[in-house]
Amino acid sequence: MTAIALTIAGSDSGGAAGIQADLKTFAALGVYGASAITALTAQNTLGVEALYPVPADFVRKQIEAVARDLDVRAIKIGMLATGAIIEAVAEGLKSCPGVPVVLDPVMVAASGDVLLDDEAIETLRTVLIPCASLLTPNLPEAAKLLGEGQAGTEREMSAQAQALKQLGPGAVLVKGGHGEGENSVDILLDEEGTLRLEASRVNTRNTHGTGCTLSSAVAAELAKGATLRDAVIAAKAYVTAAIVAADDLHIGKGRGPVHHFHALWPRMPKR
Repeated sequence: MTAIALTIAGSDSGGAAGIQADLKTFAALGVYGASAITALTAQNTLGVEALYPVPADFVRKQIEAVARDLDVRAIKIGMLATGAIIEAVAEGLKSCPGVPVVLDPVMVAASGDVLLDDEAIETLRTVLIPCASLLTPNLPEAAKLLGEGQAGTEREMSAQAQALKQLGPGAVLVKGGHGEGENSVDILLDEEGTLRLEASRVNTRNTHGTGCTLSSAVAAELAKGATLRDAVIAAKAYVTAAIVAADDLHIGKGRGPVHHFHALWPRMPKR
């Protein structure tokens, strides 16, 4: 049986994040990817130049069309753009009962461009987060969702994970990539308790799409039948390796992508 995962997210015309990063990740991890596009962006490694949300009803129809035909085993949700789209996605998820949902609450692009306004963030909190099996905010997103300052210590990250879990998701993964220090630490809070995930921080500017890649890697592992905790551990290892290999790629003039196919493509000579 072929493992199938569905990504519900925006399109990145530069290919580093969003739907493009999700489908690359699914493919790299041996999973067939389907998609429902929530927004079109005109962007590249330097930033987002324009954003065009897809009509909310059409987003829902994409999800329902996939669900009627494909045996979707996991769903990843990324950029949603508007409150109406958030509500449409929540409605569309009803066509996939029992399927695990990984929600990456994308609010700001790596370039700093705002992708979700305050009103839509409240809709995200109340309508969609309770539907998630796993919520995967980075440090700024966790702070924004809670209306607090950004966590600066692991204790504060754990406290914010606890507070976010009160919003209704099955589990929370607070990602520490925006922190400081030699190591990047993520905190997973699930039904088993708290798990600390650590990796050496990589000195590269090519991290565009890291959050999209991590959440879609978790979804891919879930689609293959992994437990949530094992899926998160495997996804962390995959993303870390993709960041380590990012400088093998020479894409664009700004923040380039991570190397989704690091395990499949031959190593490229340094430039």
